[in-house]
Amino acid sequence: MKHARIAYDGAVHHAVAVPGDDTRLQLRDGRVLRETEVVWLPPIEPRTIFALGLNYADHAKELAFKAPAEPLAFLKGPNTLIGHREHTVRPAGVAFMHYECELVVVMGKTARNVPREHAYEYVAGYTVANDYAIRDYLEDYYRPNLRVKSRDTCTPIGPWLVDRDDVPDPMNLALRTTVNGRVTQQGSTRDMIFDIPALIAWFSSFMTLGAGDMILTGTPEGLADTQPGDEVVTEIEGIGRLVSTIVAEHRKETA
Repeated sequence: MKHARIAYDGAVHHAVAVPGDDTRLQLRDGRVLRETEVVWLPPIEPRTIFALGLNYADHAKELAFKAPAEPLAFLKGPNTLIGHREHTVRPAGVAFMHYECELVVVMGKTARNVPREHAYEYVAGYTVANDYAIRDYLEDYYRPNLRVKSRDTCTPIGPWLVDRDDVPDPMNLALRTTVNGRVTQQGSTRDMIFDIPALIAWFSSFMTLGAGDMILTGTPEGLADTQPGDEVVTEIEGIGRLVSTIVAEHRKETA
């Protein structure tokens, strides 16, 4: 099943996709709404957000880096997350801001020292993220700093949380990004260097993972600069089609 969190009629609701039609969703009270009638929220309330650098060999090659010998992980702030069809702000004065289509693993229960052969038992489901990066501030692809990866609004996520059992093989899903309808990125989750069981086993070997924690699993090659007005669609086979629009920054004075 595909689950969503949305704002509608002054309240936050949990909803599910109408079977066979991802453009409509059904609330718990039975009402059916079109996707354009609601405000989409991240499909799960964020806890710890893990992200991976260089987890696709073609992307590492694209950046002239060797494939890493172990996962290259960093954390992201929950302030970065926004929902489907929301706006991502391109900071004023930056020269290069690119998208990153990523499969997100959502943990379903507490995990510590999980063997890889049992890793999927701890997964609640999957969603899509577009993990924008501000390349101007990149000092080290292995460990992106906060100005690169923890910007407000720069990680659209959703639209759906898809139940684990509805994704028979998460390691064989097609990924695609379009900018204003033009395909700019294509790949497959089978090309990850560290697969989902390996990542869960690795993280849980030195820390406790909890229900609602998210692991963004990296992006394949094919990055391009984005500008205000661009509509960027990141799509993963069987998981969902996530739309975001780039807008220019308008700075406001704060008290």
